[in-house]
Amino acid sequence: MKRLFYAAIAVLAMTLAVIITTPQQLMAQQPAPVVAGKQDRANYESSYPNVCIPLYPPDLDCGDIEPRRFTVNGDDPHGFDGDKDGVGCEG
Repeated sequence: MKRLFYAAIAVLAMTLAVIITTPQQLMAQQPAPVVAGKQDRANYESSYPNVCIPLYPPDLDCGDIEPRRFTVNGDDPHGFDGDKDGVGCEG
């Protein structure tokens, strides 16, 4: 009976931890995107220095790629930074 009680407490604690985690904390917990070495960057858009986004064309949307909240510098050929704040695929 004690084991069941402790198991229930553990499940409750994990559930509460998930419920009270803010979206900012969740984003901070996501692993950093893989960045290609300099020699491999020729195949990727230079406007997105921290992620590997294929060259334009074709035109890609945020739904077509996995990375979120990445740096956008200068030209934004895919249009990932709609509000022009330097962060792509925020929403």
